Order: sequence, then C-alpha cells, then structure tokens
Amino acid sequence: MLNFNLTLKLMTQIQLVGITPDALLDLIDMRLNKHFKEVTKHLQPKEPTVYLTRQEVAKFLSVDLSTVHNMTVKGILQKYQISGRVLYKRAEVECSIVKIKH
Repeated sequence: MLNFNLTLKLMTQIQLVGITPDALLDLIDMRLNKHFKEVTKHLQPKEPTVYLTRQEVAKFLSVDLSTVHNMTVKGILQKYQISGRVLYKRAEVECSIVKIKH
C-alpha cells in the first residue's frame, strides 16, 4: 500500500505528498470498485410485475371462477383493477399457496 502524508490547510485544501495523481486515481478506483462489487452482490434485477386475469388465475390454480371470487372475498387473493378489468399479481397468487404440515 502507498504511504503518503496529508496536510490540511484551513480545511479547504488537501495537499498530498508522496503520491502521483495517477497513483491516487488508481487507489480511488480500486476502492470504489471494491465497494461497488459489495453492493451489487446484494442487488437482484427487478423483474416486471406479471398480472393475471381472473380466468388465468382460475386456470393457474385449477379452480373455477367462483372459487377465485370466493378466495378474493376471503382475502386470500388480492385483486387490482384498471378500467373495470380485474387483475391479480402472479407473484401474490403464488405466495397464497401455503404448505400443509403433516
């Protein structure tokens, strides 16, 4: 690692002694790349929301439309509406499926 001295003058200037501008840029670049890699490790790309119609939900769950309606009324499924059209988020429909304990 490079050794260099920092001299602060009136808290408005920093004087670097013993390091070249290119070496300083390399050091900054190396640190930024390290932090960038750490941050991007925890990020996942956001996928667009997939919406299903009532008929698609019924087919997906292998149930009748009346069952989809009843599940919505009971709060098992959350519906969304645009221009009078009822839609469901696929991810929420999948999350409504619960594991049965034996």
